[in-house]
Amino acid sequence: MMELAFPWPMSSGEWLAWSAAAATIAFGLFAMFMPRLALRLFRLQASAERAEVLAAPRAVIGGFHVGFGLAAMLLAQPFIYLALGIAWSVAAFGCIISLLSDGARALYSWVFLALSLALSALPLAFVLGFVS
Repeated sequence: MMELAFPWPMSSGEWLAWSAAAATIAFGLFAMFMPRLALRLFRLQASAERAEVLAAPRAVIGGFHVGFGLAAMLLAQPFIYLALGIAWSVAAFGCIISLLSDGARALYSWVFLALSLALSALPLAFVLGFVS
């Protein structure tokens, strides 16, 4: 029978990857339980008469991030941390595309780019062996 135990990080590299997973979970919980505020943060708006619009941020933004972060935390496997780092890298790439093609050069765009790069660097530094 397989035992389920919470794998606590042992090295500084694992703590970096674990921290990125925790931040991903926090981001997802924020979008899941405060979708209107999350949409406002993304410069979007849900109309009051169309409450079903809130299903997308709760499920796609919130639920996916919570699930991915929990999988990374509970399984603590290098390939899952690698996937987490790649996912945040692709999010950063999306920010770069927006900066270059959409002209979205507001402070918000730069902050989200920096946040995405930081959250991608943490697990990748551990998985790729830059921090042990």
